[in-house]
Order: sequence, then C-alpha cells, then structure tokens
Amino acid sequence: MKLVPILTLAALLFSTSISATELEPFPVQKIANNTYVIHGPLEQPNKTNKGFMNNPGFVVTKTGVVVIDPGSSVQVGRMLLTQIRTVTKKPVTHVLNTHIHGDHWLGNQAFSEAFPQVVIMAHPDMIRRAKAGEAEQWVSIMSKATEGESDGTRAVIPNKAITDKQILKIDGVQFRIHAPKKAHSFTDIMIEVIEESVVFLGDNVLYKRLPRMGDGTFKGNATACQLAIDLNAKMYVPGHGPSGDKNIITPFMNYLKIIYREVGKNYEAGMTDFEMKPNVIAKLQDYVNWSGFKQQVGKHISLAVLEYEADSF
Repeated sequence: MKLVPILTLAALLFSTSISATELEPFPVQKIANNTYVIHGPLEQPNKTNKGFMNNPGFVVTKTGVVVIDPGSSVQVGRMLLTQIRTVTKKPVTHVLNTHIHGDHWLGNQAFSEAFPQVVIMAHPDMIRRAKAGEAEQWVSIMSKATEGESDGTRAVIPNKAITDKQILKIDGVQFRIHAPKKAHSFTDIMIEVIEESVVFLGDNVLYKRLPRMGDGTFKGNATACQLAIDLNAKMYVPGHGPSGDKNIITPFMNYLKIIYREVGKNYEAGMTDFEMKPNVIAKLQDYVNWSGFKQQVGKHISLAVLEYEADSF
C-alpha cells in the first residue's frame, strides 16, 4: 500500500494558522482507490499525542469527502483536515462517528468549524447518550489524560441518526451501516464502503491493542466480529491498530471468546474474579504484548464475571 507523502507543516497551512500547540501531522495511508486512513499510535492518550490514538479515515467522493471518526480533540481533527488537504481540496460533506467513546469523535469540532453545513451522523443511542451528559464527560476525560493539551475542544454532537442496514448514498458512493447490538458500547456502527470493499469497524475490533469494555459485552462483541468477517471485504480498519484483511479480526474475536469461556469455567469452580485471574491470564499468552493488556485484563475478567452471572439467570 502506497503512503501519501507528508509535507512540511508550513506548506500545509490553509486559511487559518496552526498554533504551536497543534498536533504534528501523521502519515496518510491509501488503502483503496478513494479511501485513506491515518493510523494513530497504540499508546494511551497523553500530553505528547494530545489524545490521538484512533484510526481516522476518509473517503473521497466525486465532489466531496466523507470523514470517519475524526479523533479525540479539536487538535486531532485539525491535523486530520490538514492531511486531507494533501490528498484533495474538496470540501468535507459528511462525518460519521462509530460510537460514543470520545477518542473517536471529539474531532468533529474541527469539521463543523471548517464546514458549517457538514452533516455529522451516528447511532441514535450515541446521540442520546452524548446529549445526556457523556459528551462533556469525554471532554473532561481527554483534558485530564492529556494534561490540558486537548483543551479548547468542545463536544459537537452528531446531528443526524443512522441505523442498522441503512445505505447512505453520498455523491456516488454507498455506505452500508451495520449496527450490532450489545457489542463494544451499545452505540456502535460499522461502516461498509461498498464500492471500495472497505469496512470501518470502530472499536468492535481492535488489533494489537485491548479496549475498555465497561459498557459492552464479550459475547455480543464476538458476534459483531463474526458479522464483520462474513462481509468478506478486501480491507478492514479497526478502531485501533493496523488495518488489513479479515485475518486481523480473528485474534480479537478469540480474545473475547477466551475471556468469557475461561471466566465461566472458573466461576463454576467457585472462584472469585481475583482468584481466577492467574488461570485466565495463562490462556491469554498470545495477547500479553498487546498495548493495554496489563491495564485492562483484570478489568475484563471482572466484567466477564458480571456478564456470565447475568447470562446464567
């Protein structure tokens, strides 16, 4: 896959100046005829990366651009827009957000400022939860994680809902929406770019990195992974980690299945989450080097216990 060259920051300025606190540009990768991705770092949000950690993407249509998951702050969104300008000067007409977690959508602000008529779309439950207070919670979370480097970000909540099986026809390109129930966050969509044979997975799939699972389910998320595999697309973009063919989905799906299965076995043997932790981790050796393993695996075991208990009644 061909990388689009990164120009110097000075050469990329357009209409407004970029302050010293803005995020330095990351490379754009072309993954299909008209589809591009910027792969974010696998690390946690911090002062240096200004919260950037996801995989923003964009699709160039006949007369415009459709952006998917513009990142965690206005700084990330502006960096993405700067990099879009290395590919095309067409206006951004639509922004699609895959779920409620702010590291994927707080960059909306950059696009609403640059293109006041932009249509921002998401799952109806994401819009509802964002309006109910989660939007501001995520602004605060990112500010704390970046030690203030994401400050200036305000939550621009999507203004149009999209639902399961809906096909968006935007300027000659079809975007089929897949909204698996009870997956990563209960607000999830996956976006299939039909003509490009590309699927943006959101955090229903991660590769080389483990997610937070506090408002998702292991069984439901594994089902979403299988749904994505069955689409048989040429290219898949995970919420975090490198893109690839459908083989990038299987490791994360197996992780979810192992957690739930091993927790169930140990739970039936009378163990608490703390007691079973060494047994479960012993079955997860393929994942110990994934980013976030040490931080998340204990939480995942505890959450899987609660899910297994709920499923048992």
